[in-house]
Amino acid sequence: MAYAFVLLAGLAAGALSGVIGTGSSIVLLPILVYQFGPKQAVPIMAVAALMSNVAKLMAWWRDVDWRALAAYSIPGVPAAALGARTLLVLPSQVVDIALGTFFLLMIPARRWLHARRLRIRLWQLAIAGALIGYLTGLVLSTGPLSVPAFTSYGLLKGAFLSTEAASSLALMISKVATFRQLGALPQTELLQGLIVGASVMAGAFAGKAIVQRMSFHAFRHVLDALLFCSGLSLLWAAHG
Repeated sequence: MAYAFVLLAGLAAGALSGVIGTGSSIVLLPILVYQFGPKQAVPIMAVAALMSNVAKLMAWWRDVDWRALAAYSIPGVPAAALGARTLLVLPSQVVDIALGTFFLLMIPARRWLHARRLRIRLWQLAIAGALIGYLTGLVLSTGPLSVPAFTSYGLLKGAFLSTEAASSLALMISKVATFRQLGALPQTELLQGLIVGASVMAGAFAGKAIVQRMSFHAFRHVLDALLFCSGLSLLWAAHG
């Protein structure tokens, strides 16, 4: 029953991620933390997130902005590996608190970035890639930051979804490889990540069918609600 619930949540999270470009980790991470513990949940979610980005990239392959992808990913990949190494030396309770606090702080931070309507150049996108890459390695879900980074560069809809997915895929490969190298992703957790990831992939393909029906206003409220609920649940887990 526990696995059935995780798989259903993965399907819903994948569909959400396929629509708004992020959200699968925000939905699934608290569930995986509750089921497996924070140190196991993060590597499992990294594998699932990698598969989710593969699905989104396959769905929107023709729309990738390759210059933006290169600018973001080249500094982001080593930064993600460094963040993953930092994560593995932290106590489990600290990981819970860091994840929960990060999710909650992303609500005002994302709104502040949107209100400023910032426009960034390619070199600024590269700096964002390095910073977000490190946070991706450390706290896993940085979609609320990567969304304004790519949209501020001028990417929308298919171009945004495909380029963000390709960039996140590069960062997740770096993170998963680091986990494997340091022994934090044994065969059992790798298999669990693949199972969860399969349901997320299925949801991501389903999300393409409704990607143009959700307004940006609805997207903002859905994302804030997810961040709030997930952040509180992770802080509650740390308290317990």
